[in-house]
Amino acid sequence: MKAVVQDTYGSADVLELTEIERPVPNPNEVLVRVKAAGVNMADWHLMAGRPTIMRLFGLGFRAPKQRIRGSDVAGVVEEVGSEVTQFAPGDEVFGSADAAFAEFAVSTEKRLLPKPANVPFEQAAAVRMVGDTALKALRAGVGGELEALAGQRILVIGAAGGVGSMTVQLAKHFGATVTGVCSTEKVDFVLSMGAEDVIDYKKSPLLGSYEALIDTAGGRTLDVLWKRLVPKGRLVIVGAEGGNAFLGLLGRSLRAAVLGPFVRSKTITLVAVETPDDLAIMRDLLASGAITVPVERTFPLSGVADAIRHLEAGRAMGKVVVVP
Repeated sequence: MKAVVQDTYGSADVLELTEIERPVPNPNEVLVRVKAAGVNMADWHLMAGRPTIMRLFGLGFRAPKQRIRGSDVAGVVEEVGSEVTQFAPGDEVFGSADAAFAEFAVSTEKRLLPKPANVPFEQAAAVRMVGDTALKALRAGVGGELEALAGQRILVIGAAGGVGSMTVQLAKHFGATVTGVCSTEKVDFVLSMGAEDVIDYKKSPLLGSYEALIDTAGGRTLDVLWKRLVPKGRLVIVGAEGGNAFLGLLGRSLRAAVLGPFVRSKTITLVAVETPDDLAIMRDLLASGAITVPVERTFPLSGVADAIRHLEAGRAMGKVVVVP
């Protein structure tokens, strides 16, 4: 099969489209013929090996152990292992898989769900990571379940990105008043996602007072962010954007831990772990039309490097998807 592989850390130039052996599913695994694969900033971090500290946690220090990037997937079941009971060849599925930037990818039953018939493969492939992260960020932002969002004032920094645009939609859906932060050219897009107000950071500093602030972009100091929160408000730091090459966002998190007892708000560094329950929530919201996944561009498998460059440059509005 064709797959995009890398044998060293670096820029998107390290990615190479080549022929490799098609994976064979273990007894508890599902082989998916990939119809679409979502591109996330996590793919860039794993490709680049940055922040460097993450290499110490089993990813490979000098070179990546997993040669193929990509985790969000939608496709058709090609083959199932002998212990698989929920899926059969021909089923349309979505969720996550190992090494999705390829013609075939392996997953397990727990990481997949049946794809709603009314949801295109491109949208289904782009929802797992951003949906899971947005749901967990919002729960952290209110310190409870999603229903607690009703009536809350939420500020979303990086509101035009994949996680940001999903956070705006979900917060609005659950009754929050949402203000998004983005650049001039993305204001209309963020408003279309459901934000009541938008702060154009090229023209204005952060304004207002909020119960929760979801920062998906990095680049601002904790002092600036804390000033926008009400007493006992919550700052949620999402992703590894910002900071230095070694620590990434961990530097801000360590500072927050030290200064936390002396400030009026709570700071949470989000580590999103995929869960079947959250994928099911996203499936139901997508199928009902309550939310959508804005797919800005699709790239062929040969264009994975360009897709990651597009995302890294911050040009994307919503999601970028690879279609083998």
